[in-house]
Formats: sequence, structure tokens, C-alpha cells
Amino acid sequence: MPEGDTVWRAANDLRAALAEKVLTTCDVRVPRYATVDLSGHRVDSVASRGKHLLIRVGEASIHTHLKMEGQWQIYRPGERWRRPAHQARIILATEDSVAVGFSLGVTEILELGQEQEAVGYLGPDLLGTDWDSSVAVENLRAADSVPIGIALLDQRVMAGLGNVYRNEICFLRGIHPKTPTHRAENLDAIVDLSFRTINVNKSRRIRVTTGDTRPGRQTWVYGRRGKPCRRCGTRIREDTLGPDQLTERNIFFCPVCQPFTPG
Repeated sequence: MPEGDTVWRAANDLRAALAEKVLTTCDVRVPRYATVDLSGHRVDSVASRGKHLLIRVGEASIHTHLKMEGQWQIYRPGERWRRPAHQARIILATEDSVAVGFSLGVTEILELGQEQEAVGYLGPDLLGTDWDSSVAVENLRAADSVPIGIALLDQRVMAGLGNVYRNEICFLRGIHPKTPTHRAENLDAIVDLSFRTINVNKSRRIRVTTGDTRPGRQTWVYGRRGKPCRRCGTRIREDTLGPDQLTERNIFFCPVCQPFTPG
């Protein structure tokens, strides 16, 4: 599941493949931008911002977001793709690399000055040079009566966390995801744990929050409905949580280790 660490790694891969190189191919398979051709121009930089990717080419910025199913893959010229061609949304090639964005939730070509319109609303980036824990804490505090499990996914609070991390962080802090944020103890510790957890995973291909990399042992509660809590043995429960039906996501929790604290 793409979260901030997945995007951070994608940016690193794309930077190694494209940065400081001239594009020989720029094929944007999104109707609105189908006529855009940046071939012949040099890729100046590649950056991640929360769950967003920005590839800067001359006066243009290629803005992409993986959403749920998106993925960037890097190939050698002529190498067979591992995903169907009809899923490709954009293809960027240099003399020695081909970068393909598959099933991207967002693909748009912006002027450099428009980047803020796309990512300016984001809170401090947990994996970025702009990280500021004090701002993230204040943003979280401002969530007030919003359930902590919703606030942690709000990219305006801090950018980068996804559903896996919000479930694991709530468990590690002993907080039920539906607990109002103002009832959650020690917001500083929640922010600090968010920072440390995603940073320790940013260079891993397998996300681990337990410290155990063996299959089936990487998470405390996420994806473990009906299985015993690794701390107390109580069966892990599953529910849904989100600001509305369209954005509801699954939550996993231990009813003993994470008692619900109402508003």
C-alpha cells in the first residue's frame, strides 16, 4: 500500500534513473496532457512531498500521486514491462533508462510556479527537509474532537502517513483510533513516534513496525483481524473509520490494549 515511505523510495529510484539526464521520450497517456512533449529537455530534479511526486523538467513540473494502486517502475531500454501497457499513464525515457508510471491516481503537467497549488496545503513532511515536529503537534492539537485515526491520515496535519501507519501508531501508543484527538494523551509522543516509525522504514521494501521482518510478523495489528494481540492475546478487531463513506478505511485494534476513550 503506497504511503510516504513508498513515494520517498520511488523518488530515489526516479532520481537515479532520470536526474541530470535529457529525456528522449515523454509519452503522457492522459487525454488532457497527451500533446505535452518534454523530450529534449533535461530532468533537473525529482522530489517527494508526502505522498506526492514532483519531476521537474525545465519550466514544467510533472506531478503524480500513486493513490491506492499506482507504481513507478524503472526499466532498461527494450526490457519487457512487468505490468500491462494499458495501465501506463506516463513514460519518461533517457538513453539508458525508461521510467513508467502505472495506474497513477494523479498525473498532471504543471508550470513550476503551480507546484504550490498541488502540494502547498500539506503539513510538514515526515520524510522531508521541512519537517517540523512542533508545527505537526500544533496541527494535530487543532484537530480537537476529530478522531485521532482520522487526524493522522489528514495530510494537512503532517504529510506521509497512510492507513498502515495510523493503525500501528495508535496501537503502539495504546489509543483507540476513534478516540477524539483532544482525549489522546501526549500528542508530542504520537508525532515523534510517527516520525521515527516512517523514517526507520523509508529504505526498506517491506514495511516493519514490530522489529521482526519475518512474514506474518511485521505488524502489530494491521491486517490481523481475529488473530491474537501480540501483547495480551486478545483477538484483534476490525472496523472502518473515515470522515465520510467515500474515504472510510479499515482500522485494526486490540480492545484491551486500546480502550476507547469517548469525547
